[in-house]
Parts: sequence; structure tokens; C-alpha cells
Amino acid sequence: MTSLPQPSLSLSADEARRIALRAQGFLGAPDRKGGVRGVLRHLGAVQLDTISVLARSHELIPYARLGAVGRSTVEQAYWSQSHAFEYWSHAACILPIEEWPHFAFRRRARRARGHRWHVLQDKDRSTGAVLDRLRADGPLTSTELGGAKNGGEWFEWSETKIAVEWLLDTGEVVCAERRGWKRVYDLPERAVPDALLHDDLDDRECLRRLVALAGRSLGVGTRADIADYHRLRGDEFDSVVAESGLVPVTVEGWGKPAWADPEALASVPRGRHRTTLLSPFDSLVWDRPRTERIFGFTHRLEAYVPKPQRIHGYFAMPLLSGGRLLGRVDPGREGGTLVARQLSLTSPKAAGAMAEALWEAARWVGCEEVRVDRATTAREAEAVTAELRARGA
Repeated sequence: MTSLPQPSLSLSADEARRIALRAQGFLGAPDRKGGVRGVLRHLGAVQLDTISVLARSHELIPYARLGAVGRSTVEQAYWSQSHAFEYWSHAACILPIEEWPHFAFRRRARRARGHRWHVLQDKDRSTGAVLDRLRADGPLTSTELGGAKNGGEWFEWSETKIAVEWLLDTGEVVCAERRGWKRVYDLPERAVPDALLHDDLDDRECLRRLVALAGRSLGVGTRADIADYHRLRGDEFDSVVAESGLVPVTVEGWGKPAWADPEALASVPRGRHRTTLLSPFDSLVWDRPRTERIFGFTHRLEAYVPKPQRIHGYFAMPLLSGGRLLGRVDPGREGGTLVARQLSLTSPKAAGAMAEALWEAARWVGCEEVRVDRATTAREAEAVTAELRARGA
């Protein structure tokens, strides 16, 4: 790392936590006028994942901030009128269409590498065939292009699927819609507005803008926090942070250099806190070390952990209330009942917040009852059950 400017501002741990909450849309009045698209623009990236429990993660993100927005409204907001596209950011993410030019550096890097996981036997023929189909027939899924699998194992893609994913990596096709969870591929000139359809930004400017945007979305963060938001390397962050507009700060207890968005420092975060369940892929908590540092809360997605070794459940969702993480619950649905398969609280006093969050989630997905199957202690199960009855009456 290069030498860093000395921070002139110190933040308490509580101030940093509140700045982070406001930056992520959990403190203050929700932007209902901006709606789902406003949430996407504010966050800069919404992670996609195949797991669907109450809903898929990209649906849970605006729900956690806005409340019970209709699920069809969420999908339409993302995938209509060229407002967003899908690309590789923190992971596979929905991104505001305005960020298309900022990822030119990554498209160029993929192009220079020559392949991703699979190597095409005849790249020119295969990619040419895909582009010809898209030009002739309009936006298509990989199935409509000729099939995603080659008949072998699930990970063995067909030549067509490899070709279209390679074209997506390099920006020669774009995904601006998902249909039944399938990517819909199109030509950039049809899906990206003319004013944005360029790769004129050099790598340094792409990185500078992404660092600035990540800092804004986080409010305050360390080098690792900010770089990880769009999966930049540490040296890439170092090369542009001085030009990003972010302000060096010291945060009590962090023990690492940090930077803050100047707008986040311009006013004291105030307003109403959301009480809600969070997707494990929510950008408030997707970075585990940051979550521990800010909230003193250790969380791990156990979906890929063998069932006998799980502690908190398959898709345990952290409970946010009063600006704190107060527990977690692994939810499920049985007909019209939302089931808390496993829950835990940081304190019995959090039972009311858990019940409130469970009832809001239940009503959002059309459930009429809520049941607790198991908790860390019998006292927790009894306390949450009592609060559920009181709120459901």
C-alpha cells in the first residue's frame, strides 16, 4: 500500500454503525417515491442467488427496506425499460444501467484472458452463431438459443451456453432481463441506452468511480470493505482512493484505516429504524468481517453446510431492529403457515421484534399463521410464541 493521508476526523463505533445503516437504507424514512429502482440505485448492486425460501434474495432486498412491496412490482422494476442489467460485481448482481460504462475494465480483462471456466472448441463459429440468432430473433434465453446443457453433468454446459456466457463476460451481449429465473440475452445496442453504450472510460476511471460508489453505498468502510463491494483488488483500491472523493477517518475499535462518503458525514443520521429479516446476501451483512466489526454479530450462511452440522439452519436470516442485529431465524412455509424452523435471540427482550418481523414477512408472502418449531432455548420459543399470538390476534 502507498502512504495514506492522516485522517482528520474520528468517529465513534456507534456513529459509524448509524452512518452504515443510513447509507444502506435502514435508518430514516424509506424512499417510497423512488421505490425498488431507487433502492437499486442507492445500493449500486443487488446480489442474485438461486436459493428461494420466502422469496429469492433480490426480492428480499427491497422488501427489507420498503416493506411489503408487491413481488411482481419488484421484478418489473428490475427487468423493464432498460433500467438495470446483470453482471459480475460483488457476485452475479443486478446493477443500475448507469453503471454499464464503469465495468468496461472488467469486460476488457475478461476479453484479454480469452476464456472463463470453459474453453470453446471453435470460438468464432460458436459466438458468431449466437450473435446471428440474437440479431435475427431478438432477446433469447440459452434454452431458446439451443440448450444450456450438453447432456452430461449439471455443470457441463453446451457449446452454445459457453459461447453466450463468454459474450456476456466481454459485453458483446447483455442480460437486462430474467424470465422464470433464466437469463435473457440481448445485444447491447438494443438493451443499453445510447448515451451509456460505450467503453470509453479507462481502467483507472472505472475503478475510481466504483470505489466512490461503493463508499457512498457503505457510508463508511475499511479498504477491504470498500474494495469487496464490487470485488476489486486491494491494489486497485489503493491506486484510486486518493482521487475518489472519500474522506479518511478513524473509527473507534476498528483498528484499521477507514474512509467515509463526505455526504454521509454532512449530517447526523436520524430517523426511524426498520425492523425486518435480512437475506444473508443483503449488502448490509454480506461481508462477514464487516458485520462482526459493526454489529458484534457473527453470521454464516449454512445452506452449503451438511445438515447435521448446521447450527442456525439452512437459510438463517438475521433480525435487524433498532439498528442492531438481535437474532436470526431459518424460515419456511407449510401451506398458509410461515414456520420458524430454528430461531435464536441475542436477548429475550428481542422476542417482540422477532414476532413483528415474522408477521410482516408472513403477510408479505401470503401466510395467515406463524409457528415456532424450534429455538435455542425453550424460553426463547415461549417468548416469541407469546408475542406472535399477541400480534396475530
